Amino acid sequence: QVQLVESGGGLVQAGGSLRLSCAASGRTFGSYAMGWFRQAPGKEREFVAAISWSGNTDYEDSVKGRFTISRDNAKNTVYLQMASLKPEDTAVYYCAAGNYGRKPAWYDYWGQGTQVTVSS
Repeated sequence: QVQLVESGGGLVQAGGSLRLSCAASGRTFGSYAMGWFRQAPGKEREFVAAISWSGNTDYEDSVKGRFTISRDNAKNTVYLQMASLKPEDTAVYYCAAGNYGRKPAWYDYWGQGTQVTVSS
């Protein structure tokens, strides 16, 4: 059982930066791969980034070079550093724990989401 709580969302101007945090409960945090997904109104939930237990990372092409996912197992926390933000990045961002990959179905636990809004 893992509980995830996202924070750090907000409104930012295009070209700006935000850092999202995901705090996890439990002592088995290091056993899970972690992912970030996002969902805009009228669209399906889409993959953003993932990090494995060993630190391997994967990014969706549109965020590659702009976003960085990292984890601190000692603090049970996962981060998504977002730079050069674009209006197209506007969405609710979700943190997830499970198996390393790009498919939402591979993840077992989900946070409540945090809103990111990028103004033009």
